[in-house]
Order: sequence, then structure tokens, then C-alpha cells
Amino acid sequence: MLHIDIHSFSYKKGGIPKDETGNGGGFTFDCRGILNPGRLEEFKIQTGNDIGVQEFLENETEMPQFLELVKGIISINIDNYLSRGFENLQINFGCTGGQHRSVYSAIKIAEYIQKKYPEGTEISLHHDEQHQLNS
Repeated sequence: MLHIDIHSFSYKKGGIPKDETGNGGGFTFDCRGILNPGRLEEFKIQTGNDIGVQEFLENETEMPQFLELVKGIISINIDNYLSRGFENLQINFGCTGGQHRSVYSAIKIAEYIQKKYPEGTEISLHHDEQHQLNS
């Protein structure tokens, strides 16, 4: 079973999450190049888990293209790790505050992995700055 730990985090607050498995980390994707919905008053108190923020990221930014590239990169490793019997992979998404872009990215990549790899993977989703969203 490949355990995939997915984190959203803040570069300003906590920084890149430490890999607790002892494998030396995994992927870290920087979402700060995507327009920040948190700069708009209507989204300030929301997170990447809220529909309004998700629609903004999907329709007004390059987030869909960004995530397609991420999917391609991580799929290479997931396929390889599954074939070799590896047990751990960490995937991190960071943005300025760990509230909008990184949360959205972590959620969407977790959904993608669950759909593409229903067998052989187990996902833990951690929102390091949005603890109420952890699952």
C-alpha cells in the first residue's frame, strides 16, 4: 500500500512540511505564481475549499493548466512507486498564507489520485494552516 501524504502550507507561516517518514520528502509545488483570490475582498475569509474560490481559480487563473502539469509529474512517480512496492510519498502545495491556492490544489490532487489509483493507495490530506479542513 502506497501512503500518500498531501499537505497545503504557507510559505510565510510554517514553511515546507517536514517528511515524518524518514524518506527525505517528496514533491513541493509553489502555487504563488497563480493569481491569489485572497486579494479580493469577497474571498478574504474563505478558503480553497469554498465554491466561490474554486470557481475563481478554475475560471480566472491558470490553475487548471498548473494542476494538469502536476498530475503528469506525480503520476510518473506514483506508477513507479506502486510497481516497486514503495510505501510513502509526500506531495506539498504552498502559497503565501496556506488558505486559498494551496488548499484548492491539495484537495483537487487528492481527488485525482483517489480516482486514478483507487487500489493500492491511501491518502492523508493535511491543511497545515486550515486545521478545520483536515481529513
